[in-house]
Amino acid sequence: MSKIKMAVSLYSLQDEYLNHRMNLSEIMSYVKENGAEGIEILPDQMLKGAPHVSDETVSEFKSLLTKNDLKPVCADVFLNTNLYKNRSLTRKESIDLLIEEIKQANSLGIHLIRLVSMVPYWVIRPLIPYCEQYDVTIALEVHAGMAFDIPQTREFIEEMKKVNSPYVGLVIDTGIFCRRLPRVVRAYEGSIGTSESVFDYIDELFKNGTDLHQDLIKNNGFSEGFKAAMKSEHDKMSAPLLDGYENYDYSVLDEYLPYIKHFHFKMWEMTQEGPEFSIDFKGLLQYLHEKDYDGYVACEYEGNRFTLAGQPMQEKQQVKMFLNYIGGCLKEIQG
Repeated sequence: MSKIKMAVSLYSLQDEYLNHRMNLSEIMSYVKENGAEGIEILPDQMLKGAPHVSDETVSEFKSLLTKNDLKPVCADVFLNTNLYKNRSLTRKESIDLLIEEIKQANSLGIHLIRLVSMVPYWVIRPLIPYCEQYDVTIALEVHAGMAFDIPQTREFIEEMKKVNSPYVGLVIDTGIFCRRLPRVVRAYEGSIGTSESVFDYIDELFKNGTDLHQDLIKNNGFSEGFKAAMKSEHDKMSAPLLDGYENYDYSVLDEYLPYIKHFHFKMWEMTQEGPEFSIDFKGLLQYLHEKDYDGYVACEYEGNRFTLAGQPMQEKQQVKMFLNYIGGCLKEIQG
């Protein structure tokens, strides 16, 4: 029997936070009031001093969790290898940075770290002793545009299977399950000059059960049809940005289910009718239910970055709509 629970990545409310319309306390209260059981956080974004947060910050964070009865589900971690102008970080420097993130997660009471896509496989073995010592699992994000067909992802998965540790796994981002291009993306990119014919070409790919990512791979770049759809130099620059919406079948997860630690329920637009415009969340929840998934699905709202000029930010409304819809689906599916 599945045990699917709802969380919210606080990244979903980042504009509210960064523009001081909501503080961390208000954000936690808001997501709890609307049905979330857990939260996911980017420590770099919302905790002063990360990855070396003070005891006072740790105490405040835990106090807010207790006050709102929320579980700290996941910490989102980036491996910033470009800290210097003249070189990338060495392997040792990269691993040392991640060790500090593991220690920080432990201090915050968080037992899962999402490693951003493309983190190299060679961090796994040196980090496992620290994962075990601090009881923190590391999991690579499988993200649209950087999913199962990308060499770096395949290398990480291959190494993950070799070490076969409960402290190493995957976080799945639902941007790999788009059934059509997000409407807000089309509206935003169109507003800054991308031709309608570009979107029409991509829409047709989705109708045929594929996506731009696969089309680019199949044609080793832009197909003749896509070139014809591009009417301007702006189109040629913006087209690659439309690669990050993939159309996998849920069955792609079958092989990886034992390693999946968490889901980012990426969304761009919860509609007034209920469902997300591009992704069939209910279908995915039904799949996970049938596979006895026990874990969180975390709202990750990214429609905020496609807010049209002059229009109000919709973060709070979209998060509330997400929790209401997913909560209803879970009641129906799990009882």
